[in-house]
Amino acid sequence: MPTLVHTTPHGKLYRGDALELMAQMNQESIDLFFADPPFNLNKEYGKDVDDDLAESEYMDWMYSWLDLAVPLLTDGGAMWVYNLPKWNLLAGAHLICNPDLTFRHQVAVSMKSSFPIKNKLYPAHYSLLYFVKGKRPRVFNNVRTPFERCRHCGGLIKDYGGHFKKMNPAGVNLTDVWTDLSPVRHKSTKFRKANALPEQLLERVLSVSSNEGDIVFDPFGGSGTTYAVAERMHRGWVGIEIGDVDPIIARLGGSRVPDVMPNTGDSARHRGTRGQVPDPGIELDTHKLF
Repeated sequence: MPTLVHTTPHGKLYRGDALELMAQMNQESIDLFFADPPFNLNKEYGKDVDDDLAESEYMDWMYSWLDLAVPLLTDGGAMWVYNLPKWNLLAGAHLICNPDLTFRHQVAVSMKSSFPIKNKLYPAHYSLLYFVKGKRPRVFNNVRTPFERCRHCGGLIKDYGGHFKKMNPAGVNLTDVWTDLSPVRHKSTKFRKANALPEQLLERVLSVSSNEGDIVFDPFGGSGTTYAVAERMHRGWVGIEIGDVDPIIARLGGSRVPDVMPNTGDSARHRGTRGQVPDPGIELDTHKLF
């Protein structure tokens, strides 16, 4: 049974199985669903996470939480799913058959891996699916990205057909190919040894598909990137992590735990605020969630 372990002015963090929590949540209670699940690459996420499933088992598990997510969305609510292209091809095919959803985009997120793979093209992007519940998005904010400039001289990399002076000074419209994100590798921005998403990616997703006060749900807490960004952007949020939640709690509190793998026995070194009693003045409206 999922257990509430931490609250903030905008969010609630649970520890336990995401599918169990989703089965308890009220329908049409969240405005944005974002998922960055384990990729089934046999990575170490702690003793409660098996990242080496048979392909059929992984697919069944993936379809289960995708199906549970759809009824939770409000009309026009957004669903974003980040995964390897291999898995998102299957996830997208599954979701596009759901009559309650409308496909919007498949974003290619440029994120080069460390090494090329023999006898294959060099993998240089991840897949980010974007669907909405219903025919049109409840929220769609036009996001612009800065003009690309040379990092040495500061000059424009593109001439924009000679029409730069007529362009919007805020930048260019966001496309479905994101090349300006960097992987989280430096210890100053990495909150656990396992992979984590850059905050800029979540800032972009939340900027496009939500406004202040909307409710964001991420069922795979990981290092807490979604929750930290939602908190900073004044979005209500609900999160859950099946492994060690101490790195997330520390991050939300502005600190970090020692650089250890989740749920392998070292988390007790962090004296956090697990089981904190919710503040009566909490801003998050959670009455509709459960």
